[in-house]
Amino acid sequence: MSADDSVVVADTHPACRTLGPGTRFAIWVQGCPLTCAGCVSPQWLPFDGGERRTVAELAAEILATDTNGLTLSGGEPFAQAAGLAALVRTVRRERDLSVMCFTGFTLPRLRRLDDAGVAALLGEVDLLVDGPYVASKHGDLRWRGSSNQRIHQLTTRHAADLDGPDHSAGLQIEVLPDGTVHWLGVPAVADFRSRFEQALNIVSTREEGCR
Repeated sequence: MSADDSVVVADTHPACRTLGPGTRFAIWVQGCPLTCAGCVSPQWLPFDGGERRTVAELAAEILATDTNGLTLSGGEPFAQAAGLAALVRTVRRERDLSVMCFTGFTLPRLRRLDDAGVAALLGEVDLLVDGPYVASKHGDLRWRGSSNQRIHQLTTRHAADLDGPDHSAGLQIEVLPDGTVHWLGVPAVADFRSRFEQALNIVSTREEGCR
């Protein structure tokens, strides 16, 4: 499989309600060259790991849901831009889903890159959240972790969805069948992940002690 017909995926979710307008199929890719301090998903920074999936396989999985959008995150989507652009094109041949993408690069930097895959993916994106996460600028913001990050409307598709207060879209917390707690979204408070995991460990310890 080549970079143009496959994507290395860290995780997916068929019905995410906190990473963009409406209910969206979310894809987190594996690997990021930026390694921002305080990244909420450090396990997806190394380029080792994840699962290589074909564009055709991922597209079929997306189209099997009734989602109204696709959100790309990671990891760094623009490190796998060609494969993701091919994925969006494949999906849109069957259904005109909106596309939202998160990136640690700024939009001007992406536009300066001499990379056909990057240009192709930018051409498919409706909403782009850009810029590195900066822990000292953490804020309670819609779809962003820090105040330096921006939401760019690359099309007019979601103009109405950006009206209203600019505050966190909240978190979607789920308990999986194996008891694992899964959360999706951009935390409104700094250092959320370690605090949340610590709280879960305390609860688990108390439950063990009550047996």
